[in-house]
Amino acid sequence: MKKNLKDLINILKELRAPDGCEWDREQTHESLIPYLLEETYEVIEAIEQKDYVLLKEELGDLLLHVVFQAELASEKNNFNIYDSISNIIEKLINRHPHIFSDKKDQSYAKGSWELAKKKEKKRNSILDGVPKAMPALTKASRIQEKASGVGFDWDNLSQVYDKVYEELDELKEAIKSKKENEIKDEFGDVLFSMVNLSRHISINPEVALDKSIIKFKDRFQTLEKYLDENKLEIKNQSLSDLDKLWNKIKKKEI
Repeated sequence: MKKNLKDLINILKELRAPDGCEWDREQTHESLIPYLLEETYEVIEAIEQKDYVLLKEELGDLLLHVVFQAELASEKNNFNIYDSISNIIEKLINRHPHIFSDKKDQSYAKGSWELAKKKEKKRNSILDGVPKAMPALTKASRIQEKASGVGFDWDNLSQVYDKVYEELDELKEAIKSKKENEIKDEFGDVLFSMVNLSRHISINPEVALDKSIIKFKDRFQTLEKYLDENKLEIKNQSLSDLDKLWNKIKKKEI
């Protein structure tokens, strides 16, 4: 017999009981944050690997943390998991008037989702609500998406390219000036413009960068292995020789 959400809640209640698990009893909203982040990244990894058996498992682990956080709140009479479920159902209905209202509005604007969120959460700005703790590349992409949702965006890729080149030129000038604060600002602008480019070509910047990191790591470790097998020290090799080996590794000749 398959278990359900209520069973999970009851198990957590038992674990949190005075005669339950010591570790579970000690947990707080804050203490669970590192584990919540870890489970989130494991879900992302399973999605990227297209491993649906693993994804099923990791989604369960993530669900545990969602329910755990709600159970902690319930113990203090703040809210429970069913309040959260009711809240998101109401949000989805309110944010899709073109689907759920009596009169289907087919002219539903692209920016209506963000405008609805602003109204619901009593935000002062469309850009409010992006978590400060979110990784910078993801945060930049999310903020750009929000601005784009209400029409503040370039019309085509050519304009996006121009902005990237413009920011690169400004960075070069800042480097020439040797003014540290200007260099830092302009370097940030280059990254921001590159994130915008990734958004326009439907590439997740975090995922793309992570793949490049993995690719670099694999190639570097292949280089280390080659040198080790040939009894060579990496620090004793010239950059020119290392570059030649690197290109061979890229071509899978090593």
